[in-house]
Amino acid sequence: MKIYSFNVNGIRAATKKGLFDWFDEEKPDILCLQETKIQDDQIEEDIRNREGYHSYFSFAVKKGYSGTAVYSKMKPKNIAHGIGIEEFDSEGRIVQVEFDEFTLLNIYFPNGQMNDTRLDYKLRFYDAILEHCEKMRSKGTNLVICGDYNTAHFPIDLKNPKSNEKRSGFLPIEREWMDKFVKTGYVDTFRKLFPEKVEYSWWSYRFNARKNNAGWRIDYHFVNKEFFDKVKDAYILGNVLGSDHCPVVVELDL
Repeated sequence: MKIYSFNVNGIRAATKKGLFDWFDEEKPDILCLQETKIQDDQIEEDIRNREGYHSYFSFAVKKGYSGTAVYSKMKPKNIAHGIGIEEFDSEGRIVQVEFDEFTLLNIYFPNGQMNDTRLDYKLRFYDAILEHCEKMRSKGTNLVICGDYNTAHFPIDLKNPKSNEKRSGFLPIEREWMDKFVKTGYVDTFRKLFPEKVEYSWWSYRFNARKNNAGWRIDYHFVNKEFFDKVKDAYILGNVLGSDHCPVVVELDL
């Protein structure tokens, strides 16, 4: 089973750039999208209904902002939009789909660069997600937690770590939460399989960053450690264009 995660920076804009041509060619078992920037009444038929797939969307109250979507060949047992906390759920950042062998959380984690208020929001969102995951894990549920985490964990995960130490996305306090996430029992599938590999999943639109490969790895598939033995492979599709991010993939042996 291949699960793809892709921050599309606007699903309608990405559609015009060939998102669904790529989708039809790639045929993922599950595709998780972040930053869809769309409302329910704006979704056209060719976006909502793809042959052979079930689709589920979460929407932000604010128009043209945030949003997540999941396309799945398998029909889930249950679907949840959010984690039951209004201040987080109102931004449409979470689609949770439950299957027999695992529950998938597609999450667009907040960006903390705007101001201290948003950084605080981001850190509280992180903690709420960890608590939510731990509740499910304590009941024996296996988890795949994918999406744009908006934080690079280690210096290897961005081109210029030294010059970004005081920038949200690589702040010590954000990286400490990533440490906490791992210590609690969650595994970064790509980094676990490839400890020394240098690849990125996001590039600024400025300074020819993508051309120069001056990027960040901020898109992940984490799993609970009890489920890691099902992980067959993890990789980054850096050649796929259409967004400032690229897709990341985890392959499960189920």
